[in-house]
Amino acid sequence: MKVTALLVMSCGLILGSLVLGGLGKPQFPEQEKEPQFWNAWAQRTLKNALMLQNLNQNKAKNLILFLGDGMGVPTVTAARILKGQLSGQSGEETQLEMDKFPFVSLAKTYNTNAQVPDSAGTATAYLCGVKANEGTVGVSAAAVRSQCQTTKGNEVTSILRWAKDAGKSVGIVTTTRVNHATPSAAYAHSVDRDWYSDNEMPDEAVQAGCKDIAQQLFENIPNIDVSGKKDGRGLFPLTVQKGHYVWNKKQLLSLNPNSVDYLLGLFEPGDLPFDLERNSETDPSLTEMVEVAIKILRKNPSGFYLLVEGGRIDHGHHEGKAKQALYEAVEMDRAIGQADLMTSIHNTMTIVTADHSHMFNFGGYTLRGNTIFGLAPMVSDVDQKPFTSILYGNGPGFKMVNGARENVSTIDYQENNYQAQAAVPLKMETHGGEDVAVFAKGPLAHLLHGVHEQNYIPHVMAYAACIGQNREHCMSSGGTSGLRPVLSSVAALLTVSRLFC
Repeated sequence: MKVTALLVMSCGLILGSLVLGGLGKPQFPEQEKEPQFWNAWAQRTLKNALMLQNLNQNKAKNLILFLGDGMGVPTVTAARILKGQLSGQSGEETQLEMDKFPFVSLAKTYNTNAQVPDSAGTATAYLCGVKANEGTVGVSAAAVRSQCQTTKGNEVTSILRWAKDAGKSVGIVTTTRVNHATPSAAYAHSVDRDWYSDNEMPDEAVQAGCKDIAQQLFENIPNIDVSGKKDGRGLFPLTVQKGHYVWNKKQLLSLNPNSVDYLLGLFEPGDLPFDLERNSETDPSLTEMVEVAIKILRKNPSGFYLLVEGGRIDHGHHEGKAKQALYEAVEMDRAIGQADLMTSIHNTMTIVTADHSHMFNFGGYTLRGNTIFGLAPMVSDVDQKPFTSILYGNGPGFKMVNGARENVSTIDYQENNYQAQAAVPLKMETHGGEDVAVFAKGPLAHLLHGVHEQNYIPHVMAYAACIGQNREHCMSSGGTSGLRPVLSSVAALLTVSRLFC
């Protein structure tokens, strides 16, 4: 199954939610003044934590990976505040859906040849289980970017393939083009992430037999034939029973899941619009896409694997448009909540993570309830000008006016496409190199703990579902995964293995 989803949510202007009392001090709930409030909250949290000692060791029938492209920890925190402020709260105390997951760990994101990674090498890690060079998808680090001849023999398969080989249904929902870095690592093997079609490939690579990513989409996933290429093959497999193609919201939502086994949804010729710019009449939201995808995939008695990417979080940050990026993150969190309603923690492992972070942050000693897109409560003690809480380390937001930093009080810094000020001028803001959070729930979710290499993620998911290379622990009956010390299986989890098509 192939679904391309539009990440959208209802737009709204965030107004300052900080209310000042008579003495000029910020107001907050009266109950927070009482120690009992915090003590009781902590005790409830403690009781919930103690319950986690009874580990969920069931076999995972279903696997869902939510990937927030560029959703570093500062983005998660800012999105939490935004979510709360959208519902009329101060924001800081709000819980994201991912915040409710019982297990959280950190993933190291570096590529084999890059301290600060790109989305292609990281996608190969969290989908194929091996770290790779930046700019390459579905190939090991022995493959060199843009060198076609290094492809053969260095291909690695993804957990999408492992799941399909095990009889599960598989699906991809993304807000980017369907052959972008994240989704392409699930089905393609390319030494260059930019080889979207043969039009982007050098002649020598085509002549040497390398295939563009779009072609690999329909060749590498059985029973799905997708092509817009000049070879004359069709856009969608009309010969496949219960196969459907949709290109707008009405068509998508009118589908009867019982009559759909294969679905292709393409709503834009390239990347989908930012959610704040969505046409809600014609474009489905990411939440709606996820709902339809799960309804179709869950029909398989053997279960499913679903990859969901909030891909334009990354694009918003690259453009220095924090408001666009954070609304994207909030919508992805809504989709996480929708998936929770449609699945069971007893048989579905769900993981939420990011491929990398960004040079995005917020600070400035803002007061409780300050709009996340607002000003810090002070001016600079160097140039005596105000500044927004949100800032970038580099990017297109660097602006000088008459040889000095731009005065943000003279512009609309809460406008949807406002580019937050940056310390270093760049046409496009860069990724960040810090670890990213990994939220996990469901069967064997406790295996995601501490600090791990990013390529550990698909090994855990495969182990929980008894697919891929770790199956010796799956021989017990009774619906549990039968966890027991199996040295060969443990060793396999800790060894970077080359997986061939």
